[in-house]
Amino acid sequence: MKKTGFALLTGLLVLSIAAGVWAAEAAPPSWKTASLTEQTATVEAIDQSTRMVTLKGPEGNSVTFKAGDEVRNLAQVHVGDQVKFAYYESIAVRVLKKDEPFPPAAEASTAARAKKGDMPAGIFGKQESVNVTITAIDKKAKTATLKGEDGSSVTVTPRDPERLNQVKVGDRLVLTFTEAVAVKVEKAGMKK
Repeated sequence: MKKTGFALLTGLLVLSIAAGVWAAEAAPPSWKTASLTEQTATVEAIDQSTRMVTLKGPEGNSVTFKAGDEVRNLAQVHVGDQVKFAYYESIAVRVLKKDEPFPPAAEASTAARAKKGDMPAGIFGKQESVNVTITAIDKKAKTATLKGEDGSSVTVTPRDPERLNQVKVGDRLVLTFTEAVAVKVEKAGMKK
């Protein structure tokens, strides 16, 4: 991964996943919420023989973990290097028309990692669509009860409770969840 902005990289991953799921749908989602979180940590310690790495976060907190075999080019990482993380998540909600059938449930994922010889980097994304029917709405409690195609029910509190005014009991929804994580290591002192 080059100096491309992490937000752009993550967005491109999400679009590539979403293209497959949304292509089969005639209408765009009724609404969508999304968030992107970016963070940088510093390599505080690294043991190449055991693959144990300690990262120090911006608030001074440290975490130690074993870098799995999927982390390519670990030998290039040294104390002081910067590890940049980006996490994207979204949920899209589409209300189906009265006679519109549920689309098939869908799941897609993609992953990529650095080429041999590059600094360690990787990206992983997953998207899943599920079909539900609203069986109850409690505007006072700001919740809705959703029943899945498998018969299971769950009561949820929407991120934006005002959305409850846009739906009613009996509405059928397609919920599409997207998550993407990107990680890259940059040498200490590298210009941003």
